Amino acid sequence: MKKQVSQERARRRFAVPVTQSDSVDESGSKVADPVMGVATVPLPPEGERRFHDRRRVRRRELDPGPAGGLFKRSWVPRSWPVVVIIMTLALFVCIVVTASLPPVAAALPLGLAVLTGAGMQVAFMAIGECDGRRMAKYSAIGLTIVLPNLLYGFGLTAWVSSGGLTWPVAIAVMACLGTSAAICLRRFPTLIYTVSASLWLPAIIAFPNWSALAALALAMLITLVVAKRQAVIDRYEAQQLAAIDRLRQRAQDILIDYEETGQGWFWETDRRAQLTYLSEPVARMLGRSSDDLIGRPLTDIFDLGDYGQTEERTLMFHLAARSSFHELPVRAAIVGEERWWSISGRPTFDEQHNFTGFRGSGTDLTEKQRSQQWTTRLAHYDSLTGLANRFQLSQSLEKILSMPHQTDRCCAFLLLDLDRFKQVNDTLGHPAGDALLKQVASRLEDTAGRIGQTGRLGGDEFALIIPGQVERQSLAVLAEQIIRVLSEPYIVEGQRVVIGASIGIACSPQDGATRDTLVRNADLALYAAKDAGRGGYYFYETDLHAEAEARTALEQDLRSAISSGELQLFYQPVVSVATEEITGFEALLRWKHREHGWISPRTFVPLAEEKGLITLIGEWALMTACHDLAKWPENIRVAVNVSPLQFANANLPSIVMNAVAQAGIDPSRLELEITESVFLNDDGEAAAMFATLKRIGVRLVLDDFGTGYSSLSHIERAPFDRIKIDQSFVRGATHEGSRNGAIISSITSLAVALGMETTAEGVETFDELELVRRYGCSHVQGFIYEPALSPEAALQRLAGGLNAMAQGKRVARSPRESVLCRVVLEHGGQRYNATIRNISRNGALIEGLWNVPANTVFDLQFPEGLRVEAQARWCQEDKMGVEFGRPVERDGNRPAFVDGAPPDVPQGTAAIRAAG
Repeated sequence: MKKQVSQERARRRFAVPVTQSDSVDESGSKVADPVMGVATVPLPPEGERRFHDRRRVRRRELDPGPAGGLFKRSWVPRSWPVVVIIMTLALFVCIVVTASLPPVAAALPLGLAVLTGAGMQVAFMAIGECDGRRMAKYSAIGLTIVLPNLLYGFGLTAWVSSGGLTWPVAIAVMACLGTSAAICLRRFPTLIYTVSASLWLPAIIAFPNWSALAALALAMLITLVVAKRQAVIDRYEAQQLAAIDRLRQRAQDILIDYEETGQGWFWETDRRAQLTYLSEPVARMLGRSSDDLIGRPLTDIFDLGDYGQTEERTLMFHLAARSSFHELPVRAAIVGEERWWSISGRPTFDEQHNFTGFRGSGTDLTEKQRSQQWTTRLAHYDSLTGLANRFQLSQSLEKILSMPHQTDRCCAFLLLDLDRFKQVNDTLGHPAGDALLKQVASRLEDTAGRIGQTGRLGGDEFALIIPGQVERQSLAVLAEQIIRVLSEPYIVEGQRVVIGASIGIACSPQDGATRDTLVRNADLALYAAKDAGRGGYYFYETDLHAEAEARTALEQDLRSAISSGELQLFYQPVVSVATEEITGFEALLRWKHREHGWISPRTFVPLAEEKGLITLIGEWALMTACHDLAKWPENIRVAVNVSPLQFANANLPSIVMNAVAQAGIDPSRLELEITESVFLNDDGEAAAMFATLKRIGVRLVLDDFGTGYSSLSHIERAPFDRIKIDQSFVRGATHEGSRNGAIISSITSLAVALGMETTAEGVETFDELELVRRYGCSHVQGFIYEPALSPEAALQRLAGGLNAMAQGKRVARSPRESVLCRVVLEHGGQRYNATIRNISRNGALIEGLWNVPANTVFDLQFPEGLRVEAQARWCQEDKMGVEFGRPVERDGNRPAFVDGAPPDVPQGTAAIRAAG
């Protein structure tokens, strides 16, 4: 029912005649309405006004009568009663003119003509529909049109024949009737001729005249020609009208469907901007009916609040100026829902060009508005954490630094980088890393969001902008607070995670007056904080530029070193524990700078990995090692380190095969040392790479096992031939209380069970060698046998035989540190002043006492108040080596016990640190 009402409302609204306000093209034909979108069929330019006039008349003729029936088919014109009335009036005029009544012979046909014309039309209107359409049509024409005119012609002729009526009067009456009939029957030329013939035929029969008969025949011929032409025009116009009706009906159906489906809606106002039409679906959205909204101002259906002041001014301007507007965004006045519409409208005018109101359409803009808002948010905010992104932070900095007043350009820029985040991201996966970043962002916002703008630059980098002049001390306190908060444990996917943060700080304008300069200097400060050991903050200083420039220069030198031959490979022997023979070498990378001499791998290898040079260097090292291996005995192998970046390169198998083929060596003589980091983000590619390398025939070695992201599944999945025990487990393994020996024993037991060899790195003393031999290591690598050798020295060493002899210190001692410290030695109640020259955690070198017997026990007192028992082990001249009764660590320049402060040292003394 609602749809029928809506359709009827649409028909009343849109089925309007063409007016001068409708758009027309250059030929004068109606084209599509720019707002309503309704198009009509263009007509030929000639006779368009006549066509529109005829269309209006034809519509009236096609309209159904009160009872429908035959007149609905246009068989008898509805205006024919006018001719009957004219017949009656003409009869009275003739009576008045002749001043006498017609004779019976004339009165009878005249009366029958009037009665037949009126009665037959009423009768046919009452009959309604009938099955015999052609017979009904001819009967209606004959009884209603032809018969009355024929009787009227006989009546007038009889009246003239009786002498009561003159021919001029009779001719005038028949001409009047013919003209009236022609007007009523102008759409039916054949009937016009029939009516004229019916009027004149009785006179011609009563007074035979060949001229009259010829004229009648000629008129008949002309009428037939005109009728044929008119029939063609009628068919053309009927086709046009049918096409227009079809288009109009189609347009109405489309517009109704368009409204009902909610894709768009229409509205119309009067000249006072009050609604005269509104689509029903929109009224339902507003919680009203369209009838309730008719007569209300157009602006009542919109919510033009403070946020819409621009839209309100624009809409009211167009309504007041009576100008068209297109896709104007407005918010709908719907309570409890945010919905946006896009409205378009144009003014309408009547045929006299008087303004009658506005007519327009609207579409739902909600999803597009939300999409634009989301796009804007993505452009200014980080999608993961919700903090400001790099673009918005840059805009904020630019806005502050471009303020007109110098005092307003002050701000502090803090650049944060998370420590150990990559380890979490790699071990737990990227979803866990994302969850961790969200928690970090929340903590950062809670800590510093009230005093500045927090944001995420990308990855694990965050930033904080604090506007205004801020003291360095306040910034230091804030940085410490941020680091402390971010370093507290997190719970990610049920696991406890601990990370840290490093912060670089730069302040404007002293550290940079432009955005790029300030960000660059904060980045330099962040690098300095990382280099200082991470987990701290660093303020920008001018000398950081020199360090950055030195780092850049080192990078450039490293790039040139690859091609200039400055890089070299040295080879450290790997010795079998059982046979004490050299079984292979490990290739170690060295760089002899043309100006600075030898540069430590700890300096340039991380730089090469950071700058992506390690792949190129690794390929060179592989080719060089294979080339040198070809000169060695067949039973000697060489191990070459492969970085994670190299391992991720799909071309690594091809590079290995080329190196082996060019050197002409057995692939089994080449060992590739791979760290556990290659398993990170393992999506099956690592296993495929291992399988490919094993098909080539090379051996695989798991390097630095136990120091990274150790997992037994790594060993189970990858076909390793050897496990290398990192030297950090060998160092201190012989010290009392160390658990490193148990770790070494576990690793060797696991390797034996899996059929793998083991190599202990960094063995330097006999007691360490004895320990790794006792725990089952199959191979040893370290200074106990030989340091790394140049290619020439390695070739010469192999020429002298494969036997290796252990040489070095008997016992491993703790690393010593050179110091100059005044101490007091007490023995037997005597106090002696002395000086410490170097110190380790277990002993020290003391000067100032002569001829001290071995094993003499002293009470050694440090200036800071620390007291420790020291036993003399040897004495030469005034130098004496002592061993501490308990280990002592160095806290800066101050000594402290490893296991806490002794009872006789006052708590709170600044010189003492319990290192636990």
